[in-house]
Amino acid sequence: MREEDIPAVQEIERQSQMAPWPALTYRREIRNRQSCRYVVARADTQLPDGTSPATDYPLLLRLLQRIGLVAPASTSTAPIVGYGGIWLNETSGHITTIAVAPAHRGRGVGELILNALIDGAYELNAQYLSLEVRVSNLTAQRLYLKYGFRPVGQRANYYVDNHEDALVMWTDPITTTSYKERLRELRRQLHERLRQQVAQVVVESPSNGPTVG
Repeated sequence: MREEDIPAVQEIERQSQMAPWPALTYRREIRNRQSCRYVVARADTQLPDGTSPATDYPLLLRLLQRIGLVAPASTSTAPIVGYGGIWLNETSGHITTIAVAPAHRGRGVGELILNALIDGAYELNAQYLSLEVRVSNLTAQRLYLKYGFRPVGQRANYYVDNHEDALVMWTDPITTTSYKERLRELRRQLHERLRQQVAQVVVESPSNGPTVG
């Protein structure tokens, strides 16, 4: 995430019915490289052959570029469709925020952002991961459970917009061989899921150009 990305990030917050953070808070977090990592996901508007597809699934093409399935393209004008942040709290990499624009949910974007934040936790030498999630957000909870988070408590009236409670979740140590093996397998599964989705994009595209996958 760059400072010029902040307005787009705040717009996704509003679309997600979240209380936007002040721009000053984001600027402070972005500049604090010793303790923080903030990332964004961007959507391409073209297929690798330069044509526009029939659906908006090219987001997946851009995300696959990040993990090496597709050659990278320019992102200077690609719109931001998701973001996340993590900061080091003693030995814990605390995930402060994750959000995906409503039109791009259900396609693995949030899971990719979570993986980027886990990488950030390793860069910060965190030993554990922690977060809060709305008690009503069962979709996010299922994702976090898959990545080794488990409920350890609840914070009453945590969210200022509707006073909803937050579920507090922590992982066991992320530096163990068992956790790294679990993460490797989850990433393999995500890679395959995105590969299949991007192959479907090419099938659905009206282009007669080269295919991907």
